[in-house]
Amino acid sequence: MRLTVFWQRMAEHFGAGYAEMFARDHVMSELGGRTVHEALAAGWDAKEVWQVVCSVMDVPRERR
Repeated sequence: MRLTVFWQRMAEHFGAGYAEMFARDHVMSELGGRTVHEALAAGWDAKEVWQVVCSVMDVPRERR
C-alpha cells in the first residue's frame, strides 16, 4: 500500500483533521507502543499499520 492510499483511507475514515491528530497522538501497543507516525518512520509497512488501525478502531470491513 502506498502512503498516499494509507493517508487517504485515514482521512476517509476519521476525517482529515482527526486523522492527523490520531496518527500523531494515539499510541498503540499493537505497533510496539508507537503512534502511526512513529511506526511509519520506524519502517513499518503502511498496509500493516492500516491493518492495526482497522483492528484497534473497529473500522468496518468494507473500508479495510
